Amino acid sequence: MNNCITKKVEFKNEKVLKYLPGSSERLELESALEEMQNSFLEIPVIIGGKEIKTGNKQKCIIPHDHKKIIGEYHLAGEKEAKMAIEAALKAKQTWETLPWEHRVSIFLKAAELATGPWRAKLNAATMLTQSKTYKQAEIDSVCELADFLRYNAACLHEIYSNQPISTQNVINRIEYRPLEGFIFAVSPFNFTSIASNLPGAPAIAGNTIVWKPASSAVYSAYLVYQLFKEAGLPDGVINFIPARSSDISNTILCNENLSGIHFTGSTEVFQDMWKTVGENITNYKSFPRLVGETGGKNYVIAHPSADIQALSKLLVEGAFEYQGQKCSAASRAYIPKSIWNNCKDNLIQEVSKIKVGDVTEFTNFMGAVIDAKSFNNIKKYIEFAKNSKDAQIIFGGNCDDSKGYFIEPTIILTSNPHFKTMKEEIFGPVLTIYLYEDEEFEEILDLAANTSKYGLTGSIFAEDPYVLVKAEQALTHTAGNFYLNTRPTGAVVGQQPFGGSRLSGTNDKAGSKLNLMRWISPRTITEKLA
Repeated sequence: MNNCITKKVEFKNEKVLKYLPGSSERLELESALEEMQNSFLEIPVIIGGKEIKTGNKQKCIIPHDHKKIIGEYHLAGEKEAKMAIEAALKAKQTWETLPWEHRVSIFLKAAELATGPWRAKLNAATMLTQSKTYKQAEIDSVCELADFLRYNAACLHEIYSNQPISTQNVINRIEYRPLEGFIFAVSPFNFTSIASNLPGAPAIAGNTIVWKPASSAVYSAYLVYQLFKEAGLPDGVINFIPARSSDISNTILCNENLSGIHFTGSTEVFQDMWKTVGENITNYKSFPRLVGETGGKNYVIAHPSADIQALSKLLVEGAFEYQGQKCSAASRAYIPKSIWNNCKDNLIQEVSKIKVGDVTEFTNFMGAVIDAKSFNNIKKYIEFAKNSKDAQIIFGGNCDDSKGYFIEPTIILTSNPHFKTMKEEIFGPVLTIYLYEDEEFEEILDLAANTSKYGLTGSIFAEDPYVLVKAEQALTHTAGNFYLNTRPTGAVVGQQPFGGSRLSGTNDKAGSKLNLMRWISPRTITEKLA
Protein backbone atom coordinates (compact mmCIF):
# COMPACT_ATOMS: atom_id res chain seq x y z
CA MET A 1 0.00 0.00 0.00
CA ASN A 2 1.32 3.43 -0.95
CA ASN A 3 -0.86 6.12 0.57
CA CYS A 4 1.76 8.83 0.92
CA ILE A 5 3.03 11.65 -1.26
CA THR A 6 6.63 12.54 -0.46
CA LYS A 7 7.95 16.06 -0.32
CA LYS A 8 10.31 17.37 -2.97
CA VAL A 9 13.61 15.52 -3.22
CA GLU A 10 16.27 18.16 -2.52
CA PHE A 11 19.44 18.26 -4.61
CA LYS A 12 22.85 19.72 -3.93
CA ASN A 13 26.01 19.24 -5.98
CA GLU A 14 28.67 17.05 -4.39
CA LYS A 15 31.67 19.00 -3.13
CA VAL A 16 34.95 18.42 -4.99
CA LEU A 17 37.70 17.43 -2.55
CA LYS A 18 41.14 19.01 -2.89
CA TYR A 19 43.45 16.06 -2.10
CA LEU A 20 46.06 18.19 -0.40
CA PRO A 21 49.27 16.38 0.63
CA GLY A 22 48.70 14.55 3.91
CA SER A 23 44.91 14.86 3.76
CA SER A 24 42.83 11.78 4.55
CA GLU A 25 41.37 11.65 1.04
CA ARG A 26 44.86 11.89 -0.50
CA LEU A 27 46.18 9.03 1.64
CA GLU A 28 43.15 6.85 0.86
CA LEU A 29 43.51 7.50 -2.86
CA GLU A 30 47.24 6.77 -2.87
CA SER A 31 46.56 3.52 -1.06
CA ALA A 32 43.85 2.53 -3.55
CA LEU A 33 46.13 3.36 -6.49
CA GLU A 34 48.93 1.20 -5.09
CA GLU A 35 46.56 -1.69 -4.41
CA MET A 36 45.01 -1.61 -7.90
CA GLN A 37 48.35 -1.33 -9.67
CA ASN A 38 49.59 -4.41 -7.83
CA SER A 39 46.42 -6.48 -8.24
CA PHE A 40 44.79 -8.28 -11.14
CA LEU A 41 41.04 -8.19 -11.71
CA GLU A 42 39.14 -10.72 -13.80
CA ILE A 43 35.90 -9.20 -15.06
CA PRO A 44 33.02 -11.43 -16.14
CA VAL A 45 29.95 -10.81 -18.24
CA ILE A 46 27.02 -10.38 -15.82
CA ILE A 47 23.55 -11.41 -16.94
CA GLY A 48 20.60 -11.67 -14.58
CA GLY A 49 23.05 -11.24 -11.72
CA LYS A 50 25.06 -14.33 -12.75
CA GLU A 51 28.72 -14.12 -13.71
CA ILE A 52 29.64 -15.66 -17.06
CA LYS A 53 33.23 -16.30 -18.15
CA THR A 54 33.26 -16.80 -21.90
CA GLY A 55 36.99 -17.42 -22.18
CA ASN A 56 37.23 -14.83 -24.95
CA LYS A 57 39.23 -12.20 -23.11
CA GLN A 58 40.76 -8.74 -23.54
CA LYS A 59 43.27 -6.92 -21.36
CA CYS A 60 42.76 -3.87 -19.13
CA ILE A 61 45.86 -1.71 -19.58
CA ILE A 62 47.12 1.55 -18.12
CA PRO A 63 47.38 4.12 -20.97
CA HIS A 64 50.29 6.00 -19.37
CA ASP A 65 52.15 2.70 -18.80
CA HIS A 66 50.74 0.48 -21.53
CA LYS A 67 52.85 -2.56 -20.76
CA LYS A 68 51.19 -2.72 -17.35
CA ILE A 69 48.10 -4.98 -17.29
CA ILE A 70 45.86 -4.78 -14.24
CA GLY A 71 42.99 -6.95 -15.39
CA GLU A 72 41.18 -8.76 -18.13
CA TYR A 73 37.55 -8.96 -19.12
CA HIS A 74 35.45 -11.62 -20.80
CA LEU A 75 33.75 -10.66 -24.03
CA ALA A 76 30.08 -11.33 -24.68
CA GLY A 77 28.94 -12.65 -28.04
CA GLU A 78 25.64 -13.26 -29.79
CA LYS A 79 24.63 -15.95 -27.30
CA GLU A 80 25.22 -13.69 -24.30
CA ALA A 81 23.45 -10.77 -26.00
CA LYS A 82 20.32 -12.89 -26.38
CA MET A 83 20.59 -14.02 -22.77
CA ALA A 84 20.94 -10.40 -21.60
CA ILE A 85 17.78 -9.38 -23.47
CA GLU A 86 15.85 -12.27 -21.92
CA ALA A 87 17.13 -11.38 -18.46
CA ALA A 88 16.19 -7.71 -18.90
CA LEU A 89 12.67 -8.58 -20.06
CA LYS A 90 12.20 -11.01 -17.16
CA ALA A 91 13.42 -8.48 -14.57
CA LYS A 92 11.17 -5.81 -16.09
CA GLN A 93 8.05 -7.63 -14.89
CA THR A 94 8.87 -6.88 -11.25
CA TRP A 95 11.14 -3.82 -11.54
CA GLU A 96 8.57 -1.62 -13.28
CA THR A 97 5.94 -2.36 -10.62
CA LEU A 98 8.26 -1.58 -7.72
CA PRO A 99 7.12 1.66 -6.04
CA TRP A 100 9.21 4.50 -7.37
CA GLU A 101 10.49 5.45 -3.92
CA HIS A 102 12.25 2.09 -3.71
CA ARG A 103 13.89 2.51 -7.10
CA VAL A 104 15.04 6.00 -6.14
CA SER A 105 16.37 4.83 -2.78
CA ILE A 106 18.70 2.33 -4.48
CA PHE A 107 20.34 5.00 -6.62
CA LEU A 108 20.51 7.49 -3.74
CA LYS A 109 22.26 4.83 -1.70
CA ALA A 110 24.69 4.29 -4.60
CA ALA A 111 25.46 8.02 -4.51
CA GLU A 112 26.18 7.84 -0.79
CA LEU A 113 28.50 4.88 -1.32
CA ALA A 114 30.27 6.63 -4.21
CA THR A 115 30.96 9.74 -2.15
CA GLY A 116 31.88 7.71 0.94
CA PRO A 117 33.56 4.30 1.14
CA TRP A 118 33.79 3.82 -2.65
CA ARG A 119 35.29 7.24 -3.39
CA ALA A 120 38.95 6.23 -3.48
CA LYS A 121 38.51 3.10 -5.59
CA LEU A 122 36.25 4.79 -8.16
CA ASN A 123 38.82 7.57 -8.53
CA ALA A 124 41.75 5.15 -8.64
CA ALA A 125 40.13 3.00 -11.33
CA THR A 126 39.39 6.06 -13.46
CA MET A 127 42.90 7.44 -13.01
CA LEU A 128 44.59 4.19 -13.94
CA THR A 129 42.51 2.85 -16.82
CA GLN A 130 41.43 6.18 -18.33
CA SER A 131 44.58 8.17 -17.44
CA LYS A 132 42.76 10.97 -15.66
CA THR A 133 44.49 13.17 -13.12
CA TYR A 134 43.22 13.01 -9.55
CA LYS A 135 41.36 16.28 -10.08
CA GLN A 136 39.64 15.19 -13.28
CA ALA A 137 38.80 11.80 -11.75
CA GLU A 138 37.32 13.37 -8.62
CA ILE A 139 35.11 15.68 -10.69
CA ASP A 140 34.00 12.81 -12.92
CA SER A 141 33.89 9.43 -11.19
CA VAL A 142 32.69 10.68 -7.80
CA CYS A 143 31.11 14.13 -7.94
CA GLU A 144 29.39 14.04 -11.32
CA LEU A 145 28.48 10.39 -10.91
CA ALA A 146 26.76 11.13 -7.59
CA ASP A 147 25.20 14.29 -9.00
CA PHE A 148 23.61 12.33 -11.84
CA LEU A 149 22.16 9.78 -9.43
CA ARG A 150 20.79 12.37 -7.02
CA TYR A 151 19.53 14.82 -9.62
CA ASN A 152 17.77 12.08 -11.56
CA ALA A 153 15.93 11.23 -8.35
CA ALA A 154 14.92 14.85 -7.83
CA CYS A 155 13.80 15.20 -11.47
CA LEU A 156 11.80 11.98 -11.32
CA HIS A 157 9.90 13.23 -8.28
CA GLU A 158 9.18 16.50 -10.09
CA ILE A 159 7.94 14.65 -13.18
CA TYR A 160 5.70 12.34 -11.18
CA SER A 161 4.29 15.33 -9.30
CA ASN A 162 3.14 16.98 -12.53
CA GLN A 163 -0.54 16.06 -12.69
CA PRO A 164 -3.43 17.31 -14.83
CA ILE A 165 -6.48 19.29 -13.74
CA SER A 166 -9.47 17.40 -12.37
CA THR A 167 -13.01 18.73 -12.36
CA GLN A 168 -16.01 18.38 -10.05
CA ASN A 169 -17.15 15.24 -11.86
CA VAL A 170 -13.90 13.81 -13.20
CA ILE A 171 -10.61 12.81 -11.60
CA ASN A 172 -7.64 12.91 -13.99
CA ARG A 173 -4.16 11.60 -13.31
CA ILE A 174 -1.04 10.68 -15.28
CA GLU A 175 0.82 7.48 -14.67
CA TYR A 176 4.44 7.80 -15.81
CA ARG A 177 5.16 4.32 -17.13
CA PRO A 178 8.60 3.08 -18.22
CA LEU A 179 8.95 2.08 -21.85
CA GLU A 180 7.79 -1.37 -22.92
CA GLY A 181 10.74 -3.62 -23.71
CA PHE A 182 14.44 -3.09 -22.88
CA ILE A 183 16.98 -0.26 -23.23
CA PHE A 184 20.38 -0.68 -24.90
CA ALA A 185 22.96 1.53 -23.15
CA VAL A 186 26.33 2.09 -24.84
CA SER A 187 28.81 4.11 -22.78
CA PRO A 188 32.10 5.85 -23.73
CA PHE A 189 35.59 5.60 -22.27
CA ASN A 190 36.07 9.20 -21.23
CA PHE A 191 33.61 9.67 -18.34
CA THR A 192 32.87 7.14 -15.61
CA SER A 193 29.91 9.31 -14.61
CA ILE A 194 28.40 8.95 -18.11
CA ALA A 195 28.99 5.20 -17.92
CA SER A 196 26.88 5.30 -14.76
CA ASN A 197 24.18 7.57 -16.14
CA LEU A 198 23.52 5.84 -19.46
CA PRO A 199 22.13 2.68 -17.83
CA GLY A 200 21.19 4.46 -14.57
CA ALA A 201 18.82 7.12 -15.91
CA PRO A 202 16.50 4.69 -17.74
CA ALA A 203 16.69 2.24 -14.83
CA ILE A 204 15.58 4.75 -12.18
CA ALA A 205 12.49 5.40 -14.35
CA GLY A 206 11.59 1.69 -14.25
CA ASN A 207 13.30 0.34 -17.37
CA THR A 208 15.68 -2.61 -17.58
CA ILE A 209 18.96 -2.40 -19.43
CA VAL A 210 21.47 -4.21 -21.60
CA TRP A 211 24.71 -2.27 -21.05
CA LYS A 212 27.79 -2.38 -23.28
CA PRO A 213 30.65 -0.30 -21.81
CA ALA A 214 33.56 1.00 -23.90
CA SER A 215 36.28 -1.61 -24.27
CA SER A 216 38.99 0.74 -22.94
CA ALA A 217 37.00 1.53 -19.76
CA VAL A 218 35.54 -1.84 -18.78
CA TYR A 219 37.50 -1.82 -15.52
CA SER A 220 35.87 1.32 -14.10
CA ALA A 221 32.48 0.41 -15.61
CA TYR A 222 32.63 -2.91 -13.76
CA LEU A 223 33.17 -1.03 -10.50
CA VAL A 224 30.08 1.07 -11.29
CA TYR A 225 28.08 -2.13 -11.78
CA GLN A 226 29.38 -3.44 -8.44
CA LEU A 227 28.46 -0.11 -6.83
CA PHE A 228 24.85 -0.48 -8.04
CA LYS A 229 24.79 -4.07 -6.83
CA GLU A 230 25.97 -3.11 -3.32
CA ALA A 231 23.31 -0.39 -3.24
CA GLY A 232 20.65 -3.08 -3.71
CA LEU A 233 19.94 -3.10 -7.45
CA PRO A 234 18.04 -6.33 -8.21
CA ASP A 235 19.50 -8.90 -10.59
CA GLY A 236 18.68 -8.39 -14.26
CA VAL A 237 17.79 -4.71 -14.05
CA ILE A 238 21.17 -3.83 -15.57
CA ASN A 239 22.97 -6.55 -17.53
CA PHE A 240 26.69 -5.96 -18.06
CA ILE A 241 28.02 -7.21 -21.41
CA PRO A 242 31.47 -6.01 -22.50
CA ALA A 243 31.69 -6.91 -26.19
CA ARG A 244 32.85 -6.01 -29.65
CA SER A 245 30.06 -4.06 -31.30
CA SER A 246 30.29 -6.23 -34.39
CA ASP A 247 29.53 -9.34 -32.30
CA ILE A 248 26.33 -8.14 -30.61
CA SER A 249 24.88 -5.07 -32.34
CA ASN A 250 22.64 -6.80 -34.88
CA THR A 251 21.32 -9.20 -32.25
CA ILE A 252 20.32 -6.34 -29.98
CA LEU A 253 19.29 -3.71 -32.51
CA CYS A 254 17.10 -6.09 -34.48
CA ASN A 255 15.27 -7.51 -31.47
CA GLU A 256 11.54 -6.74 -31.54
CA ASN A 257 11.58 -5.68 -27.88
CA LEU A 258 14.14 -2.89 -28.30
CA SER A 259 12.46 0.20 -26.83
CA GLY A 260 15.35 2.64 -26.66
CA ILE A 261 19.05 3.37 -27.10
CA HIS A 262 21.04 5.53 -24.68
CA PHE A 263 24.35 6.27 -26.35
CA THR A 264 27.46 8.39 -26.03
CA GLY A 265 30.22 7.95 -28.61
CA SER A 266 31.12 8.76 -32.17
CA THR A 267 28.73 10.30 -34.66
CA GLU A 268 29.44 7.57 -37.21
CA VAL A 269 28.56 4.75 -34.81
CA PHE A 270 25.33 6.45 -33.76
CA GLN A 271 24.40 6.99 -37.41
CA ASP A 272 24.98 3.30 -38.10
CA MET A 273 22.77 2.35 -35.15
CA TRP A 274 20.05 4.75 -36.33
CA LYS A 275 20.26 3.26 -39.83
CA THR A 276 19.86 -0.27 -38.47
CA VAL A 277 16.85 0.79 -36.40
CA GLY A 278 15.33 2.42 -39.49
CA GLU A 279 15.83 -0.71 -41.54
CA ASN A 280 14.06 -2.76 -38.86
CA ILE A 281 11.34 -0.28 -37.94
CA THR A 282 8.51 -2.60 -39.02
CA ASN A 283 9.83 -5.38 -36.78
CA TYR A 284 9.58 -3.58 -33.45
CA LYS A 285 6.69 -3.66 -31.01
CA SER A 286 7.08 0.11 -30.53
CA PHE A 287 9.08 2.99 -31.96
CA PRO A 288 12.47 2.88 -30.19
CA ARG A 289 13.59 6.09 -28.47
CA LEU A 290 17.03 7.07 -29.77
CA VAL A 291 19.03 9.28 -27.41
CA GLY A 292 22.62 10.05 -28.32
CA GLU A 293 25.41 12.47 -27.54
CA THR A 294 28.12 12.25 -30.17
CA GLY A 295 30.96 14.40 -31.56
CA GLY A 296 31.98 18.02 -31.34
CA LYS A 297 34.26 20.57 -32.96
CA ASN A 298 33.88 23.23 -30.33
CA TYR A 299 34.87 26.82 -30.90
CA VAL A 300 36.10 29.81 -28.93
CA ILE A 301 35.59 33.24 -30.53
CA ALA A 302 37.39 36.24 -29.13
CA HIS A 303 36.26 39.82 -29.79
CA PRO A 304 38.80 42.68 -29.71
CA SER A 305 37.28 43.72 -26.36
CA ALA A 306 38.06 40.32 -24.77
CA ASP A 307 39.95 40.03 -21.49
CA ILE A 308 43.21 38.66 -22.88
CA GLN A 309 44.44 37.06 -19.67
CA ALA A 310 41.16 35.23 -19.03
CA LEU A 311 40.93 34.20 -22.68
CA SER A 312 44.41 32.67 -22.65
CA LYS A 313 44.02 30.80 -19.39
CA LEU A 314 40.57 29.40 -20.20
CA LEU A 315 41.61 28.42 -23.73
CA VAL A 316 44.35 26.25 -22.27
CA GLU A 317 42.05 24.68 -19.71
CA GLY A 318 39.29 24.13 -22.25
CA ALA A 319 41.58 22.57 -24.83
CA PHE A 320 43.97 20.47 -22.74
CA GLU A 321 42.23 19.23 -19.60
CA TYR A 322 42.02 15.45 -19.82
CA GLN A 323 44.18 15.51 -22.96
CA GLY A 324 41.35 17.15 -24.94
CA GLN A 325 39.37 13.90 -24.71
CA LYS A 326 36.14 15.63 -23.81
CA CYS A 327 33.40 15.98 -26.39
CA SER A 328 33.13 19.59 -25.19
CA ALA A 329 36.86 20.42 -25.45
CA ALA A 330 37.89 23.66 -27.16
CA SER A 331 39.29 22.61 -30.51
CA ARG A 332 39.23 25.72 -32.74
CA ALA A 333 39.65 29.38 -31.88
CA TYR A 334 39.14 32.64 -33.76
CA ILE A 335 41.24 35.50 -32.39
CA PRO A 336 41.52 39.11 -33.66
CA LYS A 337 44.94 40.18 -34.88
CA SER A 338 44.86 43.31 -32.72
CA ILE A 339 45.14 41.28 -29.50
CA TRP A 340 47.09 38.31 -30.85
CA ASN A 341 50.61 39.27 -29.78
CA ASN A 342 49.62 39.72 -26.14
CA CYS A 343 47.29 36.73 -26.29
CA LYS A 344 50.01 34.55 -27.79
CA ASP A 345 52.48 35.48 -25.06
CA ASN A 346 49.95 34.65 -22.35
CA LEU A 347 48.86 31.48 -24.12
CA ILE A 348 52.40 30.15 -24.45
CA GLN A 349 53.09 31.09 -20.85
CA GLU A 350 50.02 29.16 -19.67
CA VAL A 351 50.57 26.06 -21.79
CA SER A 352 54.26 25.98 -20.83
CA LYS A 353 53.19 25.28 -17.25
CA ILE A 354 51.53 22.01 -18.24
CA LYS A 355 53.24 18.85 -17.03
CA VAL A 356 52.49 15.66 -18.95
CA GLY A 357 53.07 12.20 -17.50
CA ASP A 358 51.97 9.47 -15.12
CA VAL A 359 48.73 10.63 -13.46
CA THR A 360 49.72 8.99 -10.17
CA GLU A 361 52.21 11.86 -9.89
CA PHE A 362 49.80 14.46 -8.57
CA THR A 363 51.61 17.45 -10.07
CA ASN A 364 50.89 16.38 -13.67
CA PHE A 365 48.14 18.27 -15.51
CA MET A 366 47.83 15.80 -18.40
CA GLY A 367 48.12 12.04 -18.70
CA ALA A 368 48.13 9.81 -21.77
CA VAL A 369 45.49 9.49 -24.49
CA ILE A 370 43.37 6.39 -24.17
CA ASP A 371 44.97 3.87 -26.55
CA ALA A 372 47.21 3.24 -29.56
CA LYS A 373 44.43 3.87 -32.08
CA SER A 374 43.72 7.29 -30.60
CA PHE A 375 47.44 8.10 -30.33
CA ASN A 376 48.04 7.30 -33.99
CA ASN A 377 44.99 9.25 -35.14
CA ILE A 378 45.99 12.40 -33.23
CA LYS A 379 49.60 12.08 -34.37
CA LYS A 380 48.38 11.92 -37.98
CA TYR A 381 46.68 15.31 -37.62
CA ILE A 382 49.77 16.85 -36.03
CA GLU A 383 52.00 15.49 -38.83
CA PHE A 384 49.58 16.88 -41.41
CA ALA A 385 49.92 20.35 -39.84
CA LYS A 386 53.71 20.07 -39.70
CA ASN A 387 53.83 19.35 -43.43
CA SER A 388 51.30 21.97 -44.53
CA LYS A 389 52.11 25.40 -45.95
CA ASP A 390 48.85 26.68 -44.40
CA ALA A 391 49.84 25.99 -40.79
CA GLN A 392 52.60 26.20 -38.23
CA ILE A 393 52.87 24.59 -34.83
CA ILE A 394 53.59 27.31 -32.28
CA PHE A 395 53.71 24.97 -29.29
CA GLY A 396 54.11 21.24 -28.74
CA GLY A 397 53.69 18.73 -31.54
CA ASN A 398 55.74 15.92 -30.02
CA CYS A 399 54.32 12.41 -29.57
CA ASP A 400 55.88 9.49 -27.68
CA ASP A 401 54.32 6.06 -27.16
CA SER A 402 57.40 4.22 -25.92
CA LYS A 403 56.01 3.93 -22.38
CA GLY A 404 52.57 5.52 -22.52
CA TYR A 405 50.42 7.16 -25.18
CA PHE A 406 51.71 10.66 -24.53
CA ILE A 407 51.02 13.65 -26.78
CA GLU A 408 52.18 17.16 -25.92
CA PRO A 409 49.59 19.92 -25.74
CA THR A 410 49.76 21.22 -29.29
CA ILE A 411 48.76 24.62 -30.67
CA ILE A 412 48.47 25.08 -34.44
CA LEU A 413 48.25 28.49 -36.11
CA THR A 414 46.61 28.38 -39.53
CA SER A 415 46.09 30.91 -42.30
CA ASN A 416 43.24 28.84 -43.71
CA PRO A 417 39.91 29.06 -41.81
CA HIS A 418 38.88 25.76 -43.44
CA PHE A 419 42.08 23.94 -42.53
CA LYS A 420 41.64 20.24 -41.77
CA THR A 421 42.19 20.69 -38.02
CA MET A 422 39.66 23.55 -37.93
CA LYS A 423 36.91 21.29 -39.27
CA GLU A 424 37.46 17.67 -38.22
CA GLU A 425 37.06 16.26 -34.72
CA ILE A 426 40.44 15.12 -33.35
CA PHE A 427 39.58 14.20 -29.75
CA GLY A 428 43.01 14.97 -28.43
CA PRO A 429 45.18 17.80 -27.05
CA VAL A 430 45.24 19.87 -30.25
CA LEU A 431 44.00 23.47 -30.53
CA THR A 432 43.95 25.27 -33.89
CA ILE A 433 43.83 29.09 -34.09
CA TYR A 434 42.81 31.33 -36.97
CA LEU A 435 43.51 35.08 -36.85
CA TYR A 436 41.13 37.69 -38.28
CA GLU A 437 40.99 41.44 -38.82
CA ASP A 438 38.97 43.30 -36.18
CA GLU A 439 36.44 44.62 -38.68
CA GLU A 440 35.66 41.04 -39.81
CA PHE A 441 34.05 40.03 -36.52
CA GLU A 442 30.54 39.55 -37.94
CA GLU A 443 31.95 37.51 -40.82
CA ILE A 444 33.80 35.38 -38.29
CA LEU A 445 30.53 34.63 -36.49
CA ASP A 446 29.12 33.38 -39.78
CA LEU A 447 32.30 31.45 -40.55
CA ALA A 448 32.30 29.72 -37.16
CA ALA A 449 28.62 28.89 -37.52
CA ASN A 450 29.08 27.17 -40.88
CA THR A 451 32.51 25.53 -40.64
CA SER A 452 31.52 22.46 -38.64
CA LYS A 453 28.80 19.81 -38.95
CA TYR A 454 28.65 19.65 -35.15
CA GLY A 455 26.71 21.74 -32.65
CA LEU A 456 27.84 20.81 -29.15
CA THR A 457 29.61 23.64 -27.29
CA GLY A 458 31.06 27.05 -28.03
CA SER A 459 32.05 30.24 -26.27
CA ILE A 460 32.45 33.93 -26.92
CA PHE A 461 34.88 36.26 -25.10
CA ALA A 462 33.96 39.95 -25.11
CA GLU A 463 33.66 42.75 -22.58
CA ASP A 464 31.12 44.57 -24.74
CA PRO A 465 27.58 43.40 -23.81
CA TYR A 466 26.18 44.29 -27.23
CA VAL A 467 28.73 41.96 -28.79
CA LEU A 468 27.68 39.12 -26.48
CA VAL A 469 24.04 39.53 -27.54
CA LYS A 470 24.98 39.70 -31.22
CA ALA A 471 27.07 36.53 -30.93
CA GLU A 472 24.39 34.71 -28.98
CA GLN A 473 21.89 35.39 -31.75
CA ALA A 474 24.23 34.67 -34.66
CA LEU A 475 25.39 31.38 -33.15
CA THR A 476 21.96 30.09 -32.05
CA HIS A 477 22.20 26.68 -33.71
CA THR A 478 25.94 26.12 -33.31
CA ALA A 479 26.01 24.91 -29.70
CA GLY A 480 23.65 23.17 -27.32
CA ASN A 481 25.79 24.57 -24.50
CA PHE A 482 26.92 28.16 -25.15
CA TYR A 483 29.28 30.02 -22.83
CA LEU A 484 29.96 33.73 -22.35
CA ASN A 485 33.46 34.71 -21.19
CA THR A 486 34.40 31.24 -20.06
CA ARG A 487 35.63 27.98 -21.57
CA PRO A 488 33.20 25.69 -23.42
CA THR A 489 33.75 22.78 -21.02
CA GLY A 490 32.89 21.82 -17.46
CA ALA A 491 29.08 21.49 -17.46
CA VAL A 492 27.79 20.70 -13.97
CA VAL A 493 24.77 18.49 -13.36
CA GLY A 494 21.75 20.57 -12.39
CA GLN A 495 23.46 23.79 -13.49
CA GLN A 496 24.18 23.32 -17.19
CA PRO A 497 22.08 20.47 -18.69
CA PHE A 498 24.36 19.04 -21.36
CA GLY A 499 23.87 18.09 -25.00
CA GLY A 500 24.17 19.35 -28.55
CA SER A 501 22.32 19.23 -31.82
CA ARG A 502 23.31 19.04 -35.49
CA LEU A 503 25.55 15.95 -35.67
CA SER A 504 26.46 16.26 -31.99
CA GLY A 505 23.40 14.29 -30.95
CA THR A 506 19.73 14.45 -30.09
CA ASN A 507 20.21 17.20 -27.46
CA ASP A 508 18.20 15.40 -24.78
CA LYS A 509 20.21 17.13 -22.05
CA ALA A 510 21.83 14.61 -19.72
CA GLY A 511 21.19 15.48 -16.11
CA SER A 512 17.73 16.98 -16.61
CA LYS A 513 14.03 16.19 -16.76
CA LEU A 514 14.29 16.29 -20.55
CA ASN A 515 16.47 13.18 -20.57
CA LEU A 516 14.37 11.27 -18.05
CA MET A 517 11.21 11.95 -20.02
CA ARG A 518 12.71 10.01 -22.93
CA TRP A 519 12.53 6.84 -20.80
CA ILE A 520 8.92 7.38 -19.80
CA SER A 521 5.64 6.69 -21.61
CA PRO A 522 2.83 8.60 -19.85
CA ARG A 523 -0.63 7.11 -19.45
CA THR A 524 -3.55 9.43 -18.74
CA ILE A 525 -6.21 7.87 -16.51
CA THR A 526 -9.66 9.44 -16.24
CA GLU A 527 -12.33 8.40 -13.75
CA LYS A 528 -15.91 9.63 -14.15
CA LEU A 529 -17.56 10.22 -10.81
CA ALA A 530 -21.11 9.03 -10.22
